[in-house]
Amino acid sequence: MKTKMEDIDKLIKETLTQEEAKFYDGLEEQNVLNMFTGLFKGKNVWIIILMNIVKLVFFVFFVYCLVKFFKTDNTNELLQWGFGGISMLIGISILKVFAWMQMDKNAILREMKRLELQISSLSGRMSK
Repeated sequence: MKTKMEDIDKLIKETLTQEEAKFYDGLEEQNVLNMFTGLFKGKNVWIIILMNIVKLVFFVFFVYCLVKFFKTDNTNELLQWGFGGISMLIGISILKVFAWMQMDKNAILREMKRLELQISSLSGRMSK
């Protein structure tokens, strides 16, 4: 399977101009770190920065709730601090899921661009 994909990539690169081939190489699969840094590029960088600030605030409140939870002996306060800590963890989790969804969206868009480029390249080759 790998050789077929490499053959297709080679065929596509042969039909592309040098500029298009450079663009095509930029659409390769990314590792998780590159996908994460890719969140900070584009139109919605402000919301990603805001989400990270909010995640940091939630984490600080979680640690505060955790310290208060272990320092109290009153059952009602244990429930309150425990609920507060769990609420902060849920908030952090929701924001992380949103970030993962954005990373997945970017990966899908990158694949769609590759497909568009492949289709236009192969249709150009067939018309010759």
